[in-house]
Amino acid sequence: MANHGEVAYSTADGNDYVAHEATYEGFIKLVKYGTGAVVCILVLMAIFLT
Repeated sequence: MANHGEVAYSTADGNDYVAHEATYEGFIKLVKYGTGAVVCILVLMAIFLT
């Protein structure tokens, strides 16, 4: 039968918190600079298309 005991995810094999944090930081940078790019495009559209 399968072992249905409690799984401790913090100590489970295969958890790479350094890689997880690096990926999350990259995602945050992507969102930050992507939002800035969209805002710049909207400002330029408001200036040049009116």
